[in-house]
Amino acid sequence: MLAGEKNISGITLFRMMAFHLSLLLVFFTGYSTTALICFLVLYITRFWAIAGGYHRYFSHGSYETSRPFQFLLALVGCSAGQKGPLSWATSHIRHHRYSDQPGDPHSPVTGGVFHAYLGWLLARDALPTDEKLLESWAAYPEIVFLNRYHYLGSLGLMIGVYALGEYLAASHPELKTSGLQLLAWGFILSTLLILHGACLVNSVTHLTGYQRFDTGDHSCNVWWLLPVLWGENWHNNHHYYPHSARTTVAWWELDPVYLGVRLLERLGLVWNVCGGKCRE
Repeated sequence: MLAGEKNISGITLFRMMAFHLSLLLVFFTGYSTTALICFLVLYITRFWAIAGGYHRYFSHGSYETSRPFQFLLALVGCSAGQKGPLSWATSHIRHHRYSDQPGDPHSPVTGGVFHAYLGWLLARDALPTDEKLLESWAAYPEIVFLNRYHYLGSLGLMIGVYALGEYLAASHPELKTSGLQLLAWGFILSTLLILHGACLVNSVTHLTGYQRFDTGDHSCNVWWLLPVLWGENWHNNHHYYPHSARTTVAWWELDPVYLGVRLLERLGLVWNVCGGKCRE
């Protein structure tokens, strides 16, 4: 058992370690421009699906959208390997409700740094789904289905990326790619970076940085995490205005995730975006 952690799932711990070790494939499969493009596309789209979809839509309802696009957000989010949208939302809602107090799933203040960063995800009951939240989404059985069978998103993407690499290797050998290479760069590397981005939010933004608002917890804005968190790093702002699709207050605080929301709004895919001071 890991120091400071209780209720560790041996299977989950093994899977987590094995997935991290699988990253070594990038050194054996080599590099290609195609692999880099695949990595960037899957990293950007899936990071946004977590930050802009799981977080700002499913957890906080910061904007409205259509049923098909709602399904797409959930499907792409599932492919990032962070379970289903309702499970993710359950833990995040509890984090806001009990921030840095008993009941917060991943507070470094009450549980320690490792617990907040990764340890809480190793528990047997990590990321449960609140039954009341399930009931509120009962009118959308496709979302409930994806939440239950979330692994289909990751599995489908893995198969698709591998098949694409094998097809390109056979039809365009000049690209110097393969199924295993695209799997390593496009899926494994990007998935791990997205995971550790979420881990940074759960830990670092409650340990260091500055507080603009008195939120009654340790949530902080951490400017130097902007390149990897795309606006999720303005965590104190977010805790004060949790239902806003925008995490910034000062002009120099950039929020690329919110820019994505505004782009989707212009395209007519989302609407009723709360881009101001939304606390409820």
